[in-house]
Amino acid sequence: MTDLPLRDQCILIAGGSRGIGLAIADALARAGAALSICGRDPHALADAGETLLRHGGRVHWQPCDLADPAQIDGWIAAASEAMGGIDAVVNNASGYGHGNDDASWQAGFDIDLMAAVRSNRAALPWLRRSRAGAILNISSINALRPTPRAAAYSTAKAALNYYTVSLAKELAPERIRVNAIAPGSIEFAGGLWDRRRDEAPALYAQIRDSIPFGGFGRVEDVANAALFLLSPQARWITGQVLAVDGGQSLSP
Repeated sequence: MTDLPLRDQCILIAGGSRGIGLAIADALARAGAALSICGRDPHALADAGETLLRHGGRVHWQPCDLADPAQIDGWIAAASEAMGGIDAVVNNASGYGHGNDDASWQAGFDIDLMAAVRSNRAALPWLRRSRAGAILNISSINALRPTPRAAAYSTAKAALNYYTVSLAKELAPERIRVNAIAPGSIEFAGGLWDRRRDEAPALYAQIRDSIPFGGFGRVEDVANAALFLLSPQARWITGQVLAVDGGQSLSP
């Protein structure tokens, strides 16, 4: 067990009950980290927590509406107490504001951007005490190019990218690393592209066939990148937004 790269690190994952968040949590648990995950659905959260416990490490979970600042503060406080500290924060939650109405724009602001700002701010006192303080924000390749179908979502993720590099510069003197991953189109059970396979088959096929590596990515592809960026092997990497997309962002 001594070769586990994140042994005894305490890592928080906002939005860790399904999809990419759960895959990241699973990879971190396998690497020896203690975890705290949050999400809005208490049943899905409990199922995820029980699954993660099978790896033999410490796992804390707590329902949290990440649009509510008070609930974020409550989760961070409970997680730090349960684990005895915080070494890293992963901000994976999204409001999925794919419309162009006020609700979509507000969801992007409240969850994609401000939930990360608030979670990081609340965790900073503990990150400053850690020898391996790190923040990882989950963005999207939509933030890297115009995406007319999802202007609200893409704008929120672009703001998250700018926040990532700005916070990295701010915290660099304290050796707290701040990076982001920008996933491309990822397919998983119950996710956006899983639903669009039936709801919008023409769009599904168009996007699938446009990805240079062929087909959609898997949640494990993002989780493997997260594992690296949170590990000691990435100690000299900060202020970066890493596209994990099979070359999708290279396409016109």
